[in-house]
Amino acid sequence: MLPGFILLILAGCQENVYDRTQNNYGEQVALFAAQFNLPSEYLKALIILECSGENDFSPRFEKHVYNKLKKLRAGTIKEYETLTQQDLHDASDATLENLATSWGPFQLMGYKCVQMDVKVKDIRGDSAIYWGIYWINKNYGDYLRQKRYGEAFRIHNTGKPNGKTYDPDYVKNGLRHMEHFAAEN
Repeated sequence: MLPGFILLILAGCQENVYDRTQNNYGEQVALFAAQFNLPSEYLKALIILECSGENDFSPRFEKHVYNKLKKLRAGTIKEYETLTQQDLHDASDATLENLATSWGPFQLMGYKCVQMDVKVKDIRGDSAIYWGIYWINKNYGDYLRQKRYGEAFRIHNTGKPNGKTYDPDYVKNGLRHMEHFAAEN
């Protein structure tokens, strides 16, 4: 067991989630938030919720989404959100896996790329912040400009402004993180 003073020193060396998010994403978020007229404190709070501000994190494969995409490709369902069978008619199983995985610091589902007419690599690579904010602006930017933040967090997590989040504290935590970033400005 380490002596208490060593534990205090180690704890002091750890970067907190706010500093990590700011260091890893703050500059790009500020640039693109201004470009799209979106609140940077919301975007940084969302990054904390989705990837804890980390640069190196694992994507999340969602089997239930994969199964829906397979049904859509096969024609047993007619649509899935904005996708139609035509969008997936020639997609391989590996492609469907990429589309059923969430990527980047905003953890956007791969199939969102179809709507934006970009490749999955765009939302998981160097341009992930831009494309994430682009998608947010296009899909619920007006909620953010109207300061309807709770609904915006729900839309991001569930697709609906009144959707039930998997984590019951998702919205509450997002709003708390926003307050922290707003106090820094």
